[in-house]
Amino acid sequence: METTNRRLILIDARKQKNWLQKDVVEKLDIELGITISESYYGMIEQGVRTPSLDVALAISDLFEMAPSKIFLKNKTTFCCVW
Repeated sequence: METTNRRLILIDARKQKNWLQKDVVEKLDIELGITISESYYGMIEQGVRTPSLDVALAISDLFEMAPSKIFLKNKTTFCCVW
């Protein structure tokens, strides 16, 4: 998946919930025990940073989406996603 698509999926999911990036970071911490900075989350949305597996799974859980929809469909892993 192109970085642009991941960026749009995350931004759209966040906006559908009427959350700011700050809200996502707070919910990750409070609800899932994942502590990241608002800046780091912003970089994930921008496609500048790739989150660790724990962070990626927590973000997927928070948005109730399969991790593959957000993080795995790209040219190198598309063949492996069922």
